[in-house]
Amino acid sequence: MLEIRPTCENCNKSLPYNSDEAMICSFECTFCRDCVETVLFEVCPNCDGDFVSRPIRPKTLLVKYPPSEKVVFKPVDIESHLKRIKTNDNR
Repeated sequence: MLEIRPTCENCNKSLPYNSDEAMICSFECTFCRDCVETVLFEVCPNCDGDFVSRPIRPKTLLVKYPPSEKVVFKPVDIESHLKRIKTNDNR
């Protein structure tokens, strides 16, 4: 089950459970669409994976399966990230 983390790891923007701006990688690193597209260039800075839109949990399941309250805020070192993207052959 997805954690549905509440914020973007890079800019700390609020991403509520029903946000259509939330993007996740296969390890559920969570970023806003703006950071994914304009800062990260579609590459996760944690695992080098790609991103997909985070599914929206149905409102009827929020009591039984509440979204996470765990905030992961670790702004990306953009220069290092861009260098890794350019030299990474694992993709």
